[in-house]
Amino acid sequence: MTKITYLLSQNEWNEYSEYIQGLVRAYNVRIICDIGGGANPVLPLEFIEAHLLDCTVLDISSKELEKAPKGYKKLVQDMEAVDFPETGQFDFVVTKMMAEHVRNGRLFHKNVYLLLKPGGIAVHYFPTLYALPYLVNKLIPEWLSSFLLDIFLPRDRYQTGKFPAYYSWTYGPTPPMLKMLREIGYEIVEYRGFFGTTYYSRIPIVREIHRAYTVFLSKHPNPYLTSWAQVILRKPTQTL
Repeated sequence: MTKITYLLSQNEWNEYSEYIQGLVRAYNVRIICDIGGGANPVLPLEFIEAHLLDCTVLDISSKELEKAPKGYKKLVQDMEAVDFPETGQFDFVVTKMMAEHVRNGRLFHKNVYLLLKPGGIAVHYFPTLYALPYLVNKLIPEWLSSFLLDIFLPRDRYQTGKFPAYYSWTYGPTPPMLKMLREIGYEIVEYRGFFGTTYYSRIPIVREIHRAYTVFLSKHPNPYLTSWAQVILRKPTQTL
């Protein structure tokens, strides 16, 4: 039985590493793959070393991997390769703000499934359609979305790059999303949908209207109107 919960978005971005650390301890995993971690791996080296973990940071970009601190085990790999090898080598796979950057979300989740050992866990955190900021980001040219991001959410361009987003299969716990993941073979352990975003923080009137709107959604949740999602998936111990 899938556990589906809806929450107001608060500090998930900053707390995600601690959330993952808690899951690593809870599931007692050792061999981990951080997909898309690139310059900013989810798990700190101190945690990896203290718990004797074997953690590989996987990214399609060798340049992004070079930005990560020394000490991480690194692997260049395209997670949308059609001939992806079924290695079944990881106990635990984690992504943070990566799923929206793949063109073929179904293929991405299928390839993650191939990376997992039987009984392995995958955890993903991503922005969701049809939240307005991401719908706009999907539809407008990349140069314009970069310009708007610099205005509303300035960041360190070197350490936190802006990459094209396609939002393929990045939804809240909608029936089609749940069906797609189950068709691949996953057991959906938990799906958390979050309402609200900080993109309007610099526009007071819009910010207050959006705040009231998100409070309403938290009381009357709609899986198609989430802004973010976190999902925990399990590869069954016995597969057909």
